[in-house]
Amino acid sequence: MPVETYSVGLPVEIGQIDRELKRLWAEGEGAMTRASHINLAVYSEEPGSLARNTEILSQITENHACRAIVIAADPSAERDRVEAWISAHCHISGTGAKRVCSEQISFLLEGASVKLLPSIVFSQLDSDLPLYLWWQSDFAEPMDPQLWAWIDRLIYDSQRWRDFDGQMRLVEKAQREAKQRIVLCDLNWTRLVHFRLAFAQFFDHPASHHHFHEIESGSVVFGHGYRSTALLFVGWLAAQLGWEISQALAPETIDLKNREGKTLRIDLQEREGSAITWFMAHSGALEFCVKMAGCGDLLEVCRGARGENHTHQLLPSGENDPVKLVTEELMRGGPHQVYVNAIEKVRSLL
Repeated sequence: MPVETYSVGLPVEIGQIDRELKRLWAEGEGAMTRASHINLAVYSEEPGSLARNTEILSQITENHACRAIVIAADPSAERDRVEAWISAHCHISGTGAKRVCSEQISFLLEGASVKLLPSIVFSQLDSDLPLYLWWQSDFAEPMDPQLWAWIDRLIYDSQRWRDFDGQMRLVEKAQREAKQRIVLCDLNWTRLVHFRLAFAQFFDHPASHHHFHEIESGSVVFGHGYRSTALLFVGWLAAQLGWEISQALAPETIDLKNREGKTLRIDLQEREGSAITWFMAHSGALEFCVKMAGCGDLLEVCRGARGENHTHQLLPSGENDPVKLVTEELMRGGPHQVYVNAIEKVRSLL
């Protein structure tokens, strides 16, 4: 089977981007319809990111039309350089009549030219549409207020961070620079959407609410490198149920206190598998379990008496790849206050 390759497009002079885009659409008039609901800027300092992010955006734009601004940066380069390309991601419309296309403008910034990032982003925005910035690298000082002041939603993945508190402080600084305009969109949190929904549905009926206060222990099994994801899940439970961290006896054990001051313990286990593989909670004589199904794309949920065989229900499971995670995030709105609350509960452990 041939391997599909993704080109960053037609090279253009910086000052000719608008003219070349108009020419691109003029040449496709009648067969192509330009569409854009947001500005999505993607920033990376990893080698090869231009081609990789072009492929990712080709898939994202199937469901989310946007003007994509892709920036590959190398601040350590010895010489200063700026290059630009334009392209379009086109997909057949639902009626099959036309190709609906999203623009992509790509930039390579090297050396001191990386400082041009704010002016490059703002000069290429599509009218007054909201700006989503997907930051794929570590944040670093100085935090340029000119950049952050116009961002509506900041997308990042805290699972990649090795200094969570240091990175989070820089994110919060960006928020202050933007006068709290920025909504924080952590893909590490997005990984938990379906797992959180699966566990919460146990308690949809008011007659089950008392089990919240009777949870006495639990265990989380997570994949290699995803301890922070597991801790965010614990933080979500603590924030929603009014628990407080009592102490971390070891990296694998957390003691918490519930609203009544009773101690409960959560065990963390790292194994081969998905980001989050399993969560079991014990409440009185009952146990509640959410785990990845053997097929890998569904969740098995069950509740019942401890030690007995339970009937399993299957629910949707999210996928742990950047296209699916960002697509999930783009479908969501709101200020993500639940995420912020979860962070505050377990920040000292991250």
